[in-house]
Amino acid sequence: MADQHADNAEHAYVHGSMDISEQVSTWHLFQFLAKWGSLAMAAILLLLTVWFAVGAGFLAGAISAVVLCVVGFFALRSKPAH
Repeated sequence: MADQHADNAEHAYVHGSMDISEQVSTWHLFQFLAKWGSLAMAAILLLLTVWFAVGAGFLAGAISAVVLCVVGFFALRSKPAH
């Protein structure tokens, strides 16, 4: 009887017929957070490295972090769909 139920379930599924809109939106959210979170972490790491390790001071670290954020913003922003 278990084999009969498994056969029916196997034939009832049609590949590609499942609605995956929630998975797609979750994937886009993950990509968004990973992309912008990485930029934020890089900016914080650059700020702290220039400030403390190089010894250039807070202002030099802040300027370099802002420059990285501006360049990263233009590099990571979403491209228009064709």
